[in-house]
Amino acid sequence: MEFSLRERERGASACALAKWLYERSPDDLIASFLIWSFDPVRDAKSFVENGGAKPPASAAAAYTINLDNFSMRLKGFYTHWSDHKPNLWGSADAIAIATPPTSEDLRYLKSSALNIWLLGYEFPETIMVFMDKQIHFICSQKKAKLLDTVKKSAREAAGLDLVIHVKAKDDDGTALMEDTIRAIRAQSKSESPIVGYISKEAPEGKLLETWSEKLGNSTLQLIDVTNGFSDLFSVKDGTELTCIKKAAYLTSSVMKNFVVPKLERAIDEEKKVSHSSLMDDAEKAILNPTKVKVKLKAENVDICYPPIFQSGGHFDLRPSASSNDDNLYYDSTSVIICAIGSRYNSYCSNVARTFLIDATATQIKAYDVLVKAHDAVIGSLKPGNTVGAAYQAAIAVVQKEAPELLSNLTKSAGTGIGLEFRESGLSLNSKNDRLLKPGMVFNLSLGFQNLQAQTKNPKTEIYSLLLADTVIVSEKPPEVLTASCSKAVKDVAYSFNEEEEEELPSVKAVLNNKGVLASKATLRSDNQEMSKEELRRQHQAELARQKNEETARRLAVGRSAGGDGRGPAKTSSDLVAYKNVNDIPFAKQLAIQVDQKNEAILLPIYGSMIPFHISTVKSVTSHQDHGTCTIRIIFNVPGTPFNPHDANTLKFQGAIYVKEITFRSKDPRHTSEVVQLIKTLRRHVTSRESERAERATLVTQEKLQLAGNRMKSVKLPDLWIRPSFGGRGRKLTGSLEAHVNGFRYATSRPDERVEIMFANIKHAFFQPAEREMITLVHFHLHNHIMVGNKKTKDVQFYVEVMDVVQTLGGGRRSALDPDEIEEEQRERDRKNKINMEFQSFVNKVHDIWAQPQFKGLDLEFDMPLRELGFHGVPHKSSAFIVPTSTCLVELIETPFLVVTLGEIEIVNLERVGFGQKNFDMTIVFKDFKRDVLRIDSIPSSSVDGIKEWLDTTDLKYYESRLNLNWRPILKTIVEDPEKFIEDGGWEFLNMEASESDSDNTEESDKGYEPSDVEPESASEDEDKDSASLVESDEDEESDEDSEEEKGKTWEELEREATNADREKGDESDSEEEKRRRKVKALGKSRGLERSVPKGVPGKRPKFN
Repeated sequence: MEFSLRERERGASACALAKWLYERSPDDLIASFLIWSFDPVRDAKSFVENGGAKPPASAAAAYTINLDNFSMRLKGFYTHWSDHKPNLWGSADAIAIATPPTSEDLRYLKSSALNIWLLGYEFPETIMVFMDKQIHFICSQKKAKLLDTVKKSAREAAGLDLVIHVKAKDDDGTALMEDTIRAIRAQSKSESPIVGYISKEAPEGKLLETWSEKLGNSTLQLIDVTNGFSDLFSVKDGTELTCIKKAAYLTSSVMKNFVVPKLERAIDEEKKVSHSSLMDDAEKAILNPTKVKVKLKAENVDICYPPIFQSGGHFDLRPSASSNDDNLYYDSTSVIICAIGSRYNSYCSNVARTFLIDATATQIKAYDVLVKAHDAVIGSLKPGNTVGAAYQAAIAVVQKEAPELLSNLTKSAGTGIGLEFRESGLSLNSKNDRLLKPGMVFNLSLGFQNLQAQTKNPKTEIYSLLLADTVIVSEKPPEVLTASCSKAVKDVAYSFNEEEEEELPSVKAVLNNKGVLASKATLRSDNQEMSKEELRRQHQAELARQKNEETARRLAVGRSAGGDGRGPAKTSSDLVAYKNVNDIPFAKQLAIQVDQKNEAILLPIYGSMIPFHISTVKSVTSHQDHGTCTIRIIFNVPGTPFNPHDANTLKFQGAIYVKEITFRSKDPRHTSEVVQLIKTLRRHVTSRESERAERATLVTQEKLQLAGNRMKSVKLPDLWIRPSFGGRGRKLTGSLEAHVNGFRYATSRPDERVEIMFANIKHAFFQPAEREMITLVHFHLHNHIMVGNKKTKDVQFYVEVMDVVQTLGGGRRSALDPDEIEEEQRERDRKNKINMEFQSFVNKVHDIWAQPQFKGLDLEFDMPLRELGFHGVPHKSSAFIVPTSTCLVELIETPFLVVTLGEIEIVNLERVGFGQKNFDMTIVFKDFKRDVLRIDSIPSSSVDGIKEWLDTTDLKYYESRLNLNWRPILKTIVEDPEKFIEDGGWEFLNMEASESDSDNTEESDKGYEPSDVEPESASEDEDKDSASLVESDEDEESDEDSEEEKGKTWEELEREATNADREKGDESDSEEEKRRRKVKALGKSRGLERSVPKGVPGKRPKFN
């Protein structure tokens, strides 16, 4: 057992431990270690906190060995030894493993690993000898009692007898060792038996030194079997993988929830903090998992190594590196490397991240190459590949992206990890030709060492980069257990703007080219602070350049072929009412009959009853005229515009179809009944086929795995669902419950059930009730699901926090009425209680989503940011639309609005200016085949807030005076993308650029600027013939325009414009605005036009 007495535990705790150790005999100490902890996770502090009381006298009574694990692993060990005896075990006849005594150093030994792997605990100063039919132990009396419990299991699992040699306190064990060596000779068929041992572990202590001397002086042949144990430990079973996953979860939680916030706080507040103090704090966070909200017992966890923090030009990427006492250095162009590792039940995990401060373009490029190389290594960890192929994948990426960095690449991409932090034989270097197997676990560590930065500061001139993750090899894609610690540039690059103004754009430009911006930027005020509007304009100009480049790349990839959006039509061959004539029901009289069972109508034609499937009926009507009732039936005829030919009807193109048939009757009751039956049957069949077609387009979902008894119930009761289930019965509330891989909502009715898989959730929202009447959770899905008979991508579960109450008296009660005050207090309490219940549910679901198997889904409940919300009309009624971190949503009124920000190409703010009270927002999506989204009637007071939000989220926006007709614009872009790019891309929407260009040229093809110059007649004709870009009213008659032109002079128009300004209170308007209004009045006769980019149809806008 390794009992670490680390520097962090000096002082009173160490003194108390020393006193306790001094008062006990050596044998009591051995027993105490066996009983108190065989796992090297306890330390002096925790020992003293437990009172330092003497443990129970019987080791077997206090601790038990897991017999199932022991049997399985003992059998596996002997099977592996037998199968690989010549190549991995050196043809050894016996294997002798001697575990050294405990040490104050933190170290990893294969002998200790074997103890823990086989027995569950570490047995210091114990000798184990494995033979064909026996296992011999040389140990103390206390350990022997514990080992007695596995004798039966060893015999049943592998047919082995356990021989335990108990060593007395003052005995050096010589006689026992001689007995063991004689047993080796007796069981071996060779005169000179081969004994395997671990050559790199030097004997420590009197017992092991005597044993080593005995083996050396004997005629036994000694051979190193380290490779055998490396291969034996390389593939982990389910229990081992669980321990590693828990260790990795703790490691990533400490990095994400403790280390990163602590670094950010220190840098933001400019604190002086040393690497060693950061190391101590991180170590304490690992040893106390509750600090990072991890529910693991502290006695089961430990560090893999003292956490590593490096900065200021001194970097060491070796696993044996340590944190020095220098202060954390975070000036411009500096680099900070953090690496932490934790153990759970002695199984290791590791993660390392590099943080960049005001990085240069060169540093960003080097880090980007490292991320790509790191991802390439992860992708290559597949069963059947060689271990060396992983490192070769990293080399290939570096050679392609930045060959000049190849010499700085670390010599390996990591090692195997498990009970040992570095498993020998599993180093990820180019020379290792061992095959990867499912269940192997790697500490994937890759970096660039000693890179040169173009700075004059000696502390930033040399820097290194390092990334490390814990990865499991599986039949599926490799599982990155520490993926929750993001390594993306936007999450590790920090910008503080402390350098000169010219340096910042260069870094941002590099980040922008990579498609991201440093989202964690903390800005400090500069001496020459620009206005928010100017900063926004500069950022929007940069976004415009990026957007045009991105659009050009996307359009260059190819034009995706889009369908017409129609589902598969039902062919005529599918419409079978009766399989043969004998199935047609007998009719007593020649009258129209409706066969609901076979979904057919029987029509009397020329004395025979002719069947028609109800799906062939297009419509049926009836009317009465002078006592005669007429029934008119119109059929679907193949080949018409709305009913095209299918594969079956194309075979009979010469066929004649009945389009319409009319019957007369003198029985109005029968006529009405027949028409009603036909309509009802047709409606029922149409509804059923529509639902079947909807279901046919659904993506097959995985099966819901119900939570067992081990999983705590995560449930939210008494919820309503939207969209609601169909049916005429009374609506019922239901419960939403989280299971292993999804949610299930169910009411008391067995047919009212909805299952939502975690993998199908695109966005999840939680909106507590504040000014609304409901608290809700909302799921926006990747693929449609059926709720009842409705196909939907949005499912919402809500509770009404306030009851709608109507006072019977009809009058309003006073605000000071005690009953009114009490009722309001009850409503507030109810609302707060419901909000807290929903919040608790959301937190528990977050804990489920934080599990390693859901990391790739990137699921998290998003909350609307009310302070950024605005009113608008997205559909038919006004609603309060609210941004979130990833979406723009409206979740109260139906139909719901959920727009993913990542799918937006640009935003155009229309009808902005001209004293308008409202304006419109048009959202253009990256998929140009998709219709734009219009949000109308947004109050003009919200325009500045919307601009600020769009700019903050890196969305390019434009402004226009009028509403644009987007369908012809998008159609033109899709048909001729090259022309669109050549003409400046989206810049034809840039109103400011258009106005500035028109000041220098008489004709502008990038914007609109009114001019007093008469347009060319040819251009007028072209504009008249072209499609309209602007939605305007119908053109007025030309003779009215001419009369207006003849009837009013410039002076009259000037006076009218001035009077209009006075009426509107716009006397303070600039001369430019007045000139625009004056020209606007002449727009009808002057032929003003707004030019558009070439290739986009244009037409004169009409001003009212």
